[in-house]
Amino acid sequence: MRPHIFFRQRLRRVLLAVMALTLAVVLANCGGASEESTTAEGGVEAPAGALVFGSVGQPVNLTPGDITDGNSIYVQQQIYNYLIGNEPGSTDLAPELATEWSASEDGRTWTFNLREGVTFHDGTDFNAEAVVFNVNRWWDPEFEFGYRDSGSLYEIWTDLFGGFKGDEASTLVDVRAVDDLTVEFEIAEPFAAFPAAISSGYFGIASPTAVQAGADYGTPSGAAVGTGPFVFDSWISGDRVTLTKFEDYWEEGMPMVEQLVFSFIEDPAARLAQLRAGTLDFTVDLTPDQLTEIESDPNLEAVYRPSFNVGYLALNPSYEPLATKEVRQAIAQAINKSAIVDAFWGELGETDGHFVPPSLEDYRDSGIDDYEYSVEEAQSAIAAAGYPDGFDLDMWYMPVSRPYFPNPKPIAEAFAAELSQIGINVNLQTKDWGAYLADRNVAPGFQSFMLGWTGDYGDPDNFLYAHFGPGATQDLGDYQNPELFELLEQARTNSDPDERQALYQQADALIFDEALRIPIVHSQPLLAKRAGVEGWEPSPFSSEPFVAVEKG
Repeated sequence: MRPHIFFRQRLRRVLLAVMALTLAVVLANCGGASEESTTAEGGVEAPAGALVFGSVGQPVNLTPGDITDGNSIYVQQQIYNYLIGNEPGSTDLAPELATEWSASEDGRTWTFNLREGVTFHDGTDFNAEAVVFNVNRWWDPEFEFGYRDSGSLYEIWTDLFGGFKGDEASTLVDVRAVDDLTVEFEIAEPFAAFPAAISSGYFGIASPTAVQAGADYGTPSGAAVGTGPFVFDSWISGDRVTLTKFEDYWEEGMPMVEQLVFSFIEDPAARLAQLRAGTLDFTVDLTPDQLTEIESDPNLEAVYRPSFNVGYLALNPSYEPLATKEVRQAIAQAINKSAIVDAFWGELGETDGHFVPPSLEDYRDSGIDDYEYSVEEAQSAIAAAGYPDGFDLDMWYMPVSRPYFPNPKPIAEAFAAELSQIGINVNLQTKDWGAYLADRNVAPGFQSFMLGWTGDYGDPDNFLYAHFGPGATQDLGDYQNPELFELLEQARTNSDPDERQALYQQADALIFDEALRIPIVHSQPLLAKRAGVEGWEPSPFSSEPFVAVEKG
């Protein structure tokens, strides 16, 4: 049987299984206002008037800076404010807790002027000292209230800012309160994207008083206290998070609803069924093949998030077969990415050989397209590398839908079917989302795994430094590439746009050649809402505040 025929048959079986599951769930849940649609099995029993959001899973925690996942950011963006926000639906920066920011002439000191009269949910004042407290939690391993001995890692800080306090690679040198409403950040080298990086959804400002109460802060049994539009009420593990309106919110007339409920529903078919039944008001990360069902229901509206992401397959070079670059390249060549993207995303996805999305095409090497799909050439490369009979490979797939991988398991099964043709016996595995994210960083790490990234700010630094820079390769067996590290460091500290562009193009070519995180898709995520929901403007960054959302 020719390889492409085998693939199509295998993919057809996978798709039929997914369609069968979708149909079964829909039929079981399409009872309109029946009793089944409002029970614990069929949907959230939210108080009348509450705005109910269908989340793809529960947060890992509600502690700012100690997360890397979108489920946590979604809830945190309602509880916390950030120094800088974004214009709705855009990557453009906008004032939030900081009203102004500026750099010194040498580019090594950033000054933020803070909003006056803001209070935390616990009644304490927001000020410069509160900002310094939060930054020290994320940056300083010795900070008393970082609770690192209780498991807090703050790994995203090193991904975006090079290293912790005391590390040679640390971007940050010092943070200080000049007065009650002025904060200064001193950085080691000029970093034009610093305001955008600190604005990302990981770094909400929490109440120092609440944090100091104990290490259970941000857990289902602890507190979560910010200055944001909603106040943390409860977290029922495995079920929901409930938030209530902050009556003293600094933005007049906001938020628009009294109560906001996050209902955790991992399966996209179940989320759509509950949306149709009216037990959800809006939801995210639906599969492209659900668009027809959404458009056929007069009570629903399809919503599209601007594409700014990458879904990838990571290959850990600390696993012996994958230590050989030619083996990794052969895997990239053996996966029919175009057919997989056509099958699972249709017109809502595209594939290429670049880690950064098409919207950042100026920073790509224009001479690179992608590895040409060829089972024969991949098989020869594997044999030449010393594995004529192939090898076993553990491949981990995510247990939850994400914007870049809305249906991870059947996509993983398609990868496995492809790799079996070149002698690689794939053992598919998964686990709880929080453990999945954490355990991939425990040495020696997963052999291979699916993951992705939605940009936090509109700069290639956020995609490349966060995945290939110093401190960002722990999940790749602490992969070290001094040439790549140097390119990324030069690009982030260079203020000349043309020179930055050339440096990122060089990095793009090197990353393509190394084949460590193989880009599979840049997707346009499909979202949906009930017809009466207004004021929702999805962000390119995969999550947004719901401060202006209301239901009719």
